Amino acid sequence: MSSSKSEVNLDEMWRDLKKGIEMIYANDISKSDYFRLYTLVYDFCTSTTYGSTPSNNHLHKKLTMFFRDYLHNVFEKYEDFIDEPLLMHYMQLWQDFRFSSKVLSGVCAYLNRHWVRREREKSRVDVLEVYHLALVSWKDYLLEPLKRRMSSAVLKLIERERNGETVNTRLISIALNSYIEMGINCADPYSDHPSLYLYKEAFETTFLSETELFYASESACIIRKNPVSEFMKKIEVWFQEEQRRAQLYLHESTLDALVRILENVVITKYMETFHSEFKTLLTYSKTDDLKRMYQLLNRVQGGLDILKQQFEDYVTCQGLRAIEKYNESDVNDPKSYINAILEIHQRYNSIVITAFESEAGFATSLDKACGKFINKNSVTESSGSPSKSAELLAKYCDILLKKKPSDAEEMEVVDNLNQAMIIFKYIEEKDIFQSFYSKMLAKRLVQQVSVSGNDDAETIMISKLREACGFEYTAKLQRMFQDVCVSRDLNENFKNARGPGADVDFSINVISSSSWPFNQSLTFSLPQELEQSVQQFTTFYCTRYSGRKLTWLHGMSRGELVSKCFDKPYTFQASTFQMAVLLQFNSADALTFNQLEESTGIRSDILLQVLQALVSKLRVLKSTDDSSIVTMSSSVSLFMGYKNKKLKVNINVPIKSEVKSEQETVHRHVEEDRKLLIQAAIVRIAKIRKIVKHHILLSEVLNQLSSRFKPKIPIIKKCIDILIEKEYLKRVEKDSYCYVA
Repeated sequence: MSSSKSEVNLDEMWRDLKKGIEMIYANDISKSDYFRLYTLVYDFCTSTTYGSTPSNNHLHKKLTMFFRDYLHNVFEKYEDFIDEPLLMHYMQLWQDFRFSSKVLSGVCAYLNRHWVRREREKSRVDVLEVYHLALVSWKDYLLEPLKRRMSSAVLKLIERERNGETVNTRLISIALNSYIEMGINCADPYSDHPSLYLYKEAFETTFLSETELFYASESACIIRKNPVSEFMKKIEVWFQEEQRRAQLYLHESTLDALVRILENVVITKYMETFHSEFKTLLTYSKTDDLKRMYQLLNRVQGGLDILKQQFEDYVTCQGLRAIEKYNESDVNDPKSYINAILEIHQRYNSIVITAFESEAGFATSLDKACGKFINKNSVTESSGSPSKSAELLAKYCDILLKKKPSDAEEMEVVDNLNQAMIIFKYIEEKDIFQSFYSKMLAKRLVQQVSVSGNDDAETIMISKLREACGFEYTAKLQRMFQDVCVSRDLNENFKNARGPGADVDFSINVISSSSWPFNQSLTFSLPQELEQSVQQFTTFYCTRYSGRKLTWLHGMSRGELVSKCFDKPYTFQASTFQMAVLLQFNSADALTFNQLEESTGIRSDILLQVLQALVSKLRVLKSTDDSSIVTMSSSVSLFMGYKNKKLKVNINVPIKSEVKSEQETVHRHVEEDRKLLIQAAIVRIAKIRKIVKHHILLSEVLNQLSSRFKPKIPIIKKCIDILIEKEYLKRVEKDSYCYVA
């Protein structure tokens, strides 16, 4: 009797509870009703049994059946809805159902907290909390039957949005979020990572497929009707729109797949089109379009490889053309040549920075291109010397570092030197540059024509060279500065020793022969006016430094002569040779070539050039037969009609034969030094390895010396033979060498 009565009570309680649940899902429940229902659930759960079934289990089953019946009725109401109206009704119903289910879960808190939790601890995975039970029921009885029509409606809205229509994206968002929330794994509804199987199966697969078809059609249409630049702008917009779309209503996991499809359909498919347009964009400096192309192709693996090669080839071609623009008279103009190279580098380096975002591959392509056209171009070929660029760069630096009538600001000089160092980086034969730079630095120091009186610019340049090539590269250059400093002190001591009243203002530079790149001076008879000072200094120096020998480099010397025979008292800055010639006219009005040769002791070919410059170019002397050409049979005299706006006139012009001889000497010395460097590298490698194969030896020699110059293979082989003859190496086996200790 008691069991039957209990069952009747539970049935009555369920009927009362069911009415309350229906009120909850009708959004018609008051606070007092909520507490009454909560109490009713508590009483139901604390009852003993319903027949053979515990009351908690019975209530859980009753709730399951309620959700099934309720959702069946809902589905029948919406069975005929399609497209946007379906989504509108689904949105409202889903929001209401979720809210009501949370309220019901609160009412059933006692059931969830005690019985459900206990049953799940017993591994009854089919027992769910009331809210999860409601969601699973929604999925089974409403979403599963509707998902095909809903997905179709969502895809239609997305397509309309892609075509430019304004749509209610909230409908899409709520529908897809319900897919995601319904993706609960019933075996583990409490997981922090619910399954996306329903979202993917019902929506994502079809969405991605339709996306691919849509953009394949759109891209084909746009590229057919528009230039590539407009097509790229459209692609940018597509990516932005799809990223916004993903953030707005797609699950975050969809974005990667969506982007990959876009990349394949609108970028990879048109790679050849982009590549064919690249050169045109470079030609017209379309920086924005170049940046757009870079960013698009950078999305695709290997998309930039061909562009990098195209960029390298294009810059090489432009560099060669820029150098070819200069005619033969400009070939020996270092400033024009270097400025042409810098203009090309600056133009395309700017593109690398702004359009290609300083990407390492494009920077490398620029470096390779500059290396190609700087080291091999029309100038190097016409001169017959691959080292011509190194020579012209050294001359360009010499121009920068010499005093001008209007001295440059120090910062401007430093900036120009920085630009020169950019080109230096690409010069292959850095030892050629070093030799020419060393000679020119020596002349600047001896002749005191450095752009900054305290040698700041010179020091900065040497510091930059040391950073680029190491201490050894600049060791001799630094020793030159040390010699100049020592010479300053020596001059002071000599002046003090001579005392006041000396006839000639005389100063010297004592330099070490091992550090300074000067050749032995030409034979020369020192003018009587200078003889006394030279003898005085020789005696002074030998007294202070016994055992040292002074060799006078008259060809590098210069001085000032004050004239009293013209309409103004001109002061001529002249070479020693010019001084020797002009001083002869203190005792004679006119002299023949032979007389001048005998009195000065200057070699005839050098004397001929000195006289030619003084007669035709400087017009200080004149030929007695009024000819502008001086020959060995000519006689010359002072040109009494000489006039100049300046009172201090520099007539010290270089002698062509000396210039040519210097260039030949530089190249000859460099070749000799290279052989020694190659031999040193070979011995160094063989000493470490003991036995080394021929091809490995060649490779390591090239690697060690590439920072200074590129050794030629035949020269390396010749150096190996020399070392074998000197018994530093010996051949072992067929293609190996052994170091001989």
